[in-house]
Amino acid sequence: MTDTPIKDPESLSFEQAVAELEAIVRKLEAGQDTLETSITLYERGVALKKRCENELKEAQMKVEKISLDAAGNPAGTIPLE
Repeated sequence: MTDTPIKDPESLSFEQAVAELEAIVRKLEAGQDTLETSITLYERGVALKKRCENELKEAQMKVEKISLDAAGNPAGTIPLE
């Protein structure tokens, strides 16, 4: 990894977290790092994955709150509390 400070996954945008997770997967698949570095990368990947899953779950909940009219067409949204 680099000497740049590692940001908390929660402070990253969804897109930043996905991009970093993809980079970690590529590094792990390449198998060029030491075991210790690979474990650190894996742990970071798990944290990023959790962050992305949480945001996707929130987005899914918002979509599920869209109300439908009698014909099944979107009629508006119900505020997510």
